[in-house]
Amino acid sequence: MLSFEIIDVFTDRAYAGNQLAVVYDGQDLTDGQMQAIAQEFGYSETSFILPPTVDGADYRARIFTPAEELPFAGHPTIGSALAVVRSGRVTENTDNVVQECAAGLMQVAVDGDTAKLTSTAISVGDLLDPALAAAACNLDPSRVIGRPQNTSAGLDHNFVRVSDSDVTAAADVPGLMYKVYPFSFDPETNAVRARLFHEGVGEDPATGSAAVALGVYLVEQGLITGDGTHAYEISQGAEIDRPSKLYGEVVVSGGKAVSASVTGSAVQVARGELVALPD
Repeated sequence: MLSFEIIDVFTDRAYAGNQLAVVYDGQDLTDGQMQAIAQEFGYSETSFILPPTVDGADYRARIFTPAEELPFAGHPTIGSALAVVRSGRVTENTDNVVQECAAGLMQVAVDGDTAKLTSTAISVGDLLDPALAAAACNLDPSRVIGRPQNTSAGLDHNFVRVSDSDVTAAADVPGLMYKVYPFSFDPETNAVRARLFHEGVGEDPATGSAAVALGVYLVEQGLITGDGTHAYEISQGAEIDRPSKLYGEVVVSGGKAVSASVTGSAVQVARGELVALPD
């Protein structure tokens, strides 16, 4: 039998934020068994905590959606880091945990019930067709502000800036874009309101990988300027009754994003054992 926890991430209260299943000691599981367990939980991601395979890592995480394995994801990284420290599986240097995942080593600073993930895996992708981006959100192209673009800080997302009211009005249109992130941005306060539509998963209540990639987009589009560290605060999940808060930072040097981070809390909701494993 394998032990597991269910954790709500990017919230300070249970039954909000983004749900995560954390499964321990599954190093003997096959890829197919991990995928089947992730399908059984049915959350946007399930994280399997395994022994590290590279020097410098405290543990290895394999992250599965109900449909596929991901190289990296934000809320599983935040939740897994807090879980391994709280459970005593990582006992040394617990204020700076290093997670091994398919995308590389991720640094996570743990402080009580919150954790801060920092990524330097910065990538700027293609500009997007505004009409296609709008269609992926079920919006008229006239509602798009600026130019949609794909950016990444470990996992790429398609960013579409719209008004507050259009964030609420947006709807998932499967088959047009893999990960589409309609959001509003207030340049006076750096406040963000966002949603994430994920092919094969549906709407995500809180998306850490998008939160860090958003910092790259904001710099690339000139919405955040000037060298130094810039903070922004994301509200997500209200439309599906899973309110979430994500606190982002992007570091700019020479006019370019060089690192991005996201900070959030996580609350344990349940723990138990898997009494039967898939064949």
